[in-house]
Amino acid sequence: MPHPPRTFLGYDESRSVPNIVVDGSPNESTVLTLSHWPGMVQPAGTDVDTSAEMAFAYLDEPVEHEPASVVTNNHFDQDGAVGIFALISPEEALAHRDLLVDLARAGDFGTYRLRNSARASMVLSAMADASTPLAARLCLDAGADTAALYEAALPRLIGMLTDPAEYIDQWGAEDDVLSESERAIADGHVQITEDTDLDLAVVEIDPTQPERVGHRFGHMQVGPIHQMAVNNATTCSRILMVHGRRFTYIDRYETWVQVHTTAPPKRRDLQPLAEVLSASEDGGTVWSAGAPSGLTPTLQHEGDSRLDKHEVISRVRHHLETAPPAWDPYRPA
Repeated sequence: MPHPPRTFLGYDESRSVPNIVVDGSPNESTVLTLSHWPGMVQPAGTDVDTSAEMAFAYLDEPVEHEPASVVTNNHFDQDGAVGIFALISPEEALAHRDLLVDLARAGDFGTYRLRNSARASMVLSAMADASTPLAARLCLDAGADTAALYEAALPRLIGMLTDPAEYIDQWGAEDDVLSESERAIADGHVQITEDTDLDLAVVEIDPTQPERVGHRFGHMQVGPIHQMAVNNATTCSRILMVHGRRFTYIDRYETWVQVHTTAPPKRRDLQPLAEVLSASEDGGTVWSAGAPSGLTPTLQHEGDSRLDKHEVISRVRHHLETAPPAWDPYRPA
């Protein structure tokens, strides 16, 4: 059965026409939502991990809904771009399904199987950063909205994946950082110890290793090691990184959305732990914590900590064991 023709339209413009939302939240004219976001009701047969995979599942087995020739989303990222592309260019998308799904997972989950997908994720992240040469080349200044980003990205998506050399000025340097991070893990300069009961990975980075920063989503830069290297090396959804006297704890994005191939533990509120650690510091170092409702809540501190790594690890473990759950992405909105 041929797929009906559909086009992309900006989220605000779509409010007045029947539309399909991929990866975000519905508006007043949405007739179908394909989103793994917290609280979204997922159509039958689309219980997969990313919104892009939901879009492909929908192409495989369409569900009943009112007609809609418009596809939209309320934010720009890799998963959204792939899902929208799947619905507006289904034949081409199905021909490159593995690469596209891998790109969506690279953007959302910081993992990859195919290196070109990781590189394309880097390019899309650069596109969303108005300070990069690519954004300037595409006239995407600091005022570029979500619609403009998608309009620039969608026609270039397959080219980024199948012929990435054109964009090497955008992914080359970060690709080197990723390779260096992976070598550091393989060579033992980074040690990963997993606590499967807590779904916690303690990532100990040799203090002599430099900080290596990589992208997350379309707007974040994260260190002290490229997160794709870590996330490809462990399936744990809770990550505690130790780099000399610097400590960073992150709840992976898989714990914010609705996933189905794994069952990560519910997030804990990290603020009480930040207060305990701040009180334990002798010298004024202050710890801060992101809210459990954030994309990737992070526990961190400014400057060097005076705490022993064993004390920090012990306190993190105790908090994860004893604090009550503070986020449930499966609860209907």
